[in-house]
Amino acid sequence: MKKDKKSDIIAVAKAARVSPSTVSRAFNHPDLVKATTRKKIDAAVRRLGYIRNRAAQTIHGIRSGTIGLIVPTIDHTIFAELIQSFSDAVAEQGFTILLASHDYSLEQEYALTRKMLEHRVDGMALIGVEHSKDTYGLLDQQKIPAILLWNVEEGAPIPCVGSDNYLAGKLIADHVTTLGHRDIAALFPPLDGNDRAARRFDGVQDTLHKAGYHLPAHRVLETTYNIADAKQAVGRLIAQGPTPSALLCGNDVLAWGALHALARAGLRVPEDVTVTGIGDFKGSRDFEPPLTTVRIPAPQIGARAADMIVASITGTDPTPQNTIIAPELKIRQTSRAV
Repeated sequence: MKKDKKSDIIAVAKAARVSPSTVSRAFNHPDLVKATTRKKIDAAVRRLGYIRNRAAQTIHGIRSGTIGLIVPTIDHTIFAELIQSFSDAVAEQGFTILLASHDYSLEQEYALTRKMLEHRVDGMALIGVEHSKDTYGLLDQQKIPAILLWNVEEGAPIPCVGSDNYLAGKLIADHVTTLGHRDIAALFPPLDGNDRAARRFDGVQDTLHKAGYHLPAHRVLETTYNIADAKQAVGRLIAQGPTPSALLCGNDVLAWGALHALARAGLRVPEDVTVTGIGDFKGSRDFEPPLTTVRIPAPQIGARAADMIVASITGTDPTPQNTIIAPELKIRQTSRAV
């Protein structure tokens, strides 16, 4: 039911077999519309890619000057550098960002994308390449410039700019195996809906396998991106024993929690346990001891993504090419040879 021009409320009403006033009521006063009717209207809206124009005051054909950026979380430093660099770079070119977070829910990301499009943003930026079919379909139906940040995948339906998360996992696993570690554990966030962490974990597993080491299930810990939760997970690992000689963390936040848990247990880093992260967030270099990690170049990713999306919006480069900015191993004082 894809149209050459954007669908209007009449088309939605016809597809849902209700009146236009019912469609309007479902948006503005959903509590006054039966649930079954709302479901029919929602199905029609999704099929048609209909977007309400909440920026009616904007003159047709004139840009709103805003770019939507949706990230998984703003609770901690994971995406802070990326958001800042992206915001600064688009501001230099006359745009501002409309920021939201979806808490690792792809369905919530879809809802937020709809809201931003209702406000007539000029372009959309999303994190990673794993998004719902509805989100991808909505962006395609609206023909709005869009870009994916953080991951790069050939064949992705939207241009990407990011780092190689698989390589990041490989770099850190290569480092610890080169140091002679064989009793290794991994601490990662839930991988479902998080293609960045999933690719890193694949890089770790494949590299360890090539080195002749199989990562057993009981050595794979899963926790949210939270220092307190990471502390608890590592505390349980220590209590169960024996303590591994190396702990590979899916990002620096988890590594920070691991360092706190090991210190609390009276274990020395790196004398007793090697700890590594991925990300190289602000503060990782200043930890005591400074954290060995892989630098994901967030400022460069944000700045390059800003240039690409603005060029796409303004028409100076309507079809930007994928851009990979390589990760870099940062060897510091939390790792040592056994």
